Amino acid sequence: MNTRRELPSSPYLAAAAGRTPNRVPVWFMRQAGRSLPEYRQLRATHKMLDACFDAELVTEITLQPVRRHQVDAAILFSDIVVPLRGAGIDLDIVPDVGPVIAHPIRTDADVAAIKPLDPQQVAPVSDAVSLLVAALGEVPLIGFAGAPFTLASYLVEGGPSKNHERTKAMMFGAPQTWHALMTALTDITIGFLQVQLAAGVDAIQVFDSWAGTLSLRDYRTHVLPHSSRVFATLADAGVPMTHFGVGTAELLGAMSEAGAGVVGVDWRTALADAATRVRPGTALQGNLDPVVLLAGWEVAQQHTRAVIEDGRRAVAAGAAAHIFNLGHGVLPPTDPGIITDLVALVKSL
Repeated sequence: MNTRRELPSSPYLAAAAGRTPNRVPVWFMRQAGRSLPEYRQLRATHKMLDACFDAELVTEITLQPVRRHQVDAAILFSDIVVPLRGAGIDLDIVPDVGPVIAHPIRTDADVAAIKPLDPQQVAPVSDAVSLLVAALGEVPLIGFAGAPFTLASYLVEGGPSKNHERTKAMMFGAPQTWHALMTALTDITIGFLQVQLAAGVDAIQVFDSWAGTLSLRDYRTHVLPHSSRVFATLADAGVPMTHFGVGTAELLGAMSEAGAGVVGVDWRTALADAATRVRPGTALQGNLDPVVLLAGWEVAQQHTRAVIEDGRRAVAAGAAAHIFNLGHGVLPPTDPGIITDLVALVKSL
């Protein structure tokens, strides 16, 4: 494994490691993407999955928001289904739909046929990380992967789903099949993150986008053991780790038990409340409502100041630190100028 970069002046890495940063760090989920005209220009001639497997494109797209907004961290441009493709699963990302799986996973035989991740199949990701580490200078690079449950929900449903009927039916009705599937996907998630860590990412984030569809009891029984294995296996890498989901107010305590030092909070839960739900000494990331950025600068700056204040209350209530972010990803119609101004505002506060 590569020697880790020393970035002592990074407020993001200080906060994510549970230390007190010299100021509140700021970056955004989906900061690289459709809100940027330079991204839309590139994507006009490249399909999403093709772009994810082109090291030069991944590098350029990852760097775009860092250049434009001066954020405190870059996050690798990729997609949560990239490691599934690297494990040989036939899928595509369909515009305006999302990931679509050619042959959904429904039976024991389907689960048994899932192959491990072949690191060679995701070599462009590794190459992109190496290029980015060289290009970013003092800005840390966050690697990421989808959590096993969110990957499972795409594989079982065959694509995006509102109610996750087939996923939950397998979970409740065929628990043996479910845990076998989750075990295979946990291995793939770990493998994908290990590829990124070996190439030099400075931190990682695991996205469990759909975990909020579960009750606390079901999350603890069917998901937490597998997510915990991801973080336990990667703990020795010595990088800060973040765990994020949407609609997870009731799950925040359990999610913090999984082993990441940072828990992402969506816009529905006050940071000060979240601080009382997670394990003491956990850093919190979030949690401006992404829609606020569509309401104009006056509204955006008022809400931003309120989130910073809430973050201070969270630290007073026991959170290790606050990393400013949105409560989910940047929405495509967002004016990039507002994001740039918001970064400057957070840094000034």
